[in-house]
Amino acid sequence: MDKALSEQDYATFRRYLESQCGIVLGDNKQYLVKSRLSPLLGRYRQGSLGEIILSVVNGRDRELQSAVIDAMTTNETLWFRDGYPFELLSDKLFPELGKGGKTVKIWSAACSSGQEPYSIAIKALEHQVKKPGTLPGGVQILATDISQAMLSQCQVGEYDSLALGRGMNDERKRLYFDETTDGTWKVKPNVKRLVTFRHFNLLSSYALLGKFDLVFCRNVLIYFSQENKLKILEGIARTLNPGGYLFLGASESMPTAATDFEMVRCNPGIIYRRKEHL
Repeated sequence: MDKALSEQDYATFRRYLESQCGIVLGDNKQYLVKSRLSPLLGRYRQGSLGEIILSVVNGRDRELQSAVIDAMTTNETLWFRDGYPFELLSDKLFPELGKGGKTVKIWSAACSSGQEPYSIAIKALEHQVKKPGTLPGGVQILATDISQAMLSQCQVGEYDSLALGRGMNDERKRLYFDETTDGTWKVKPNVKRLVTFRHFNLLSSYALLGKFDLVFCRNVLIYFSQENKLKILEGIARTLNPGGYLFLGASESMPTAATDFEMVRCNPGIIYRRKEHL
């Protein structure tokens, strides 16, 4: 099997990947493509990376296309990543957004293997225990991703000790997971029932997603061109209820050209509020 990647094949694949899911590869990311796609050679009986690229670009094998997108969009993630967004949920957002018994609706965009939406669900349950009577309308979480393989994993909600070791402490593991007979840990039903998983491409229409009070779109926009970043942010703004909020990644900032949001400085961290005039 040939794992070499010619300049022409790389250029072709870059254009394909951006057209399919908006991800922009840099000039020198051949190593990333090789490492992500090489495992597919044997699985799909392809002789070379060039053959894989030609097949997906020509649309000859839908299953292989899906596998390639899954391979290129799967990223490592953590439980309660960055800390401060989850503290803000309890300190500011749940009390504000859940006023009057309203159901707080949250969207976790590009949810990867599920750690983010399940972390949000756990935080909601903790908040209700800590402050009984709060969030009487409860929380509904929609989690989306472009990878069908990731969504299947999320819906099972089963993680090994290595995955749980990335941000999940022992107390939370005991309270919100059940150990299985093969040594993995499965999310408990009271956590799972708060989260609905759905396939979604951030470059698609947002019209049927519904409305949300809070959106998590963290460490995602860095993979998109400036033009597509603005399109995604505009789509998110339209899904947010007036006064709704958006979390970006800790190292991300709102593009100057994105005018639908205003920055809210918190202690710690930053969150973006949808402007009222939309």
